[in-house]
Amino acid sequence: MGVQERLEELGVELPSVAAPLASYVPATRVGSQVWTSGQLPVVGGELPATGKVGAEVSVERAQELARTAALNALAAIDSLMGLDKVSRVVKVVGFVASDPSFTEQAAVINGASDFLGDVFGEAGVHARSAVGVAVLPKDSPVEIEVIVEIAE
Repeated sequence: MGVQERLEELGVELPSVAAPLASYVPATRVGSQVWTSGQLPVVGGELPATGKVGAEVSVERAQELARTAALNALAAIDSLMGLDKVSRVVKVVGFVASDPSFTEQAAVINGASDFLGDVFGEAGVHARSAVGVAVLPKDSPVEIEVIVEIAE
């Protein structure tokens, strides 16, 4: 089953690539890998939530936002190479705008990791970093970067 069919099975529609907020491209290829720029959980051009996780944003909501940001990363990859050329997810880097006392960044980024596992199966198992930060662009609660390997 191809990735597009798997997304349909999951009831997920690949969005248009989010427009960059500054001077960068959504994704770039280096050898057999595609690296995405940080993707926010933008839906229809808007952030559905803002603020710090552990204060204004719950862990559960932040997990949903991380999933959306990962979906946006897939859209960036698809626009560059096509998702069916992805042989595996190599690494995910997740940034969580955190209340100073919040320590569950890894649980938040599970929203992205679990989604990628649902989409790619065993090929979606990846290395990962989950980093707490003071603030993210546009006051987003999460930002996700994805690195994938491309089959030749």
